[in-house]
Amino acid sequence: MTVELKNDYLTVQINEAGAELSSVKASDGLEYMWQADPKFWGRHAPVLFPIVGRLKDDQYTVAGQAYPMGQHGFARDHDFRVVSQTDTTATLELTDSAETRKIYPFAFRLRLHYTLTDHELTVGYEVHNPANQDLYFSIGGHPAFNVPLAAPEGDLANYQVTVAPKQTYRHIPLQAPYNDIANSTTMDLTKPLPLTRELFKDDAVILDLKHQETTLLLSSDLNDHGVAMTIDDAPYVGMWSPYPKQAPFVCLEPWWGIADNVDADGQFSHKMGINQLAANQTFNAHYAVKFF
Repeated sequence: MTVELKNDYLTVQINEAGAELSSVKASDGLEYMWQADPKFWGRHAPVLFPIVGRLKDDQYTVAGQAYPMGQHGFARDHDFRVVSQTDTTATLELTDSAETRKIYPFAFRLRLHYTLTDHELTVGYEVHNPANQDLYFSIGGHPAFNVPLAAPEGDLANYQVTVAPKQTYRHIPLQAPYNDIANSTTMDLTKPLPLTRELFKDDAVILDLKHQETTLLLSSDLNDHGVAMTIDDAPYVGMWSPYPKQAPFVCLEPWWGIADNVDADGQFSHKMGINQLAANQTFNAHYAVKFF
């Protein structure tokens, strides 16, 4: 089933499977979102929960018990239920179950809030802990945007990402699939970052945002179309396109979490970037994308 939001400028589609944003079309029919061709990558914009990235040996430990979990967690592979919907808003929900507790021994309520306002879509994450013990989790987005946009020719190499604030950021490298923060470098983003295939040869480019509000503008000289993502209070953002494939999309990924470090000890509560949510408390975060 698909949920549709619409106004005078954009039509948005969200799959109940994974609460995944699958389409954003302008009134003239221009499609901004990657359409999940499995030849390159069979997803549009998966929700990453309760982990972002990979765990060492694809497992973690809670209270002495080891649990298996694949990359980016399980939320993207579960059906959400629609809690509420209007012409321009929708809330979808996933809660724990006997199935999820086999691999994630926590009670939770995860809600995705989508709000369409003029040319902008806001995606909100709400994680509630209904239990009487702490809840540990990570969460993030993985939206993929078509490149090129509105041009029959062109390639990823015709695009650039401009980051604001314009400054030098810490770049967290990957010893794929794990992060290697001890060998962090810097990335000068006082000028736009040209996109190339080689940029992604070591997997995602990860920036340490230090929780400051950050905007990433994906644009090209091919035309006047692009997207501007503003991330509120996230520790990290990833940029990714599958190397060496000539994939016609790039992902801009706001993360409240990160893959295991190369020297992770497997204890979930020790995991780099993990969020700890006290009993009966709620975590909220969001990002917004303006389509032009």
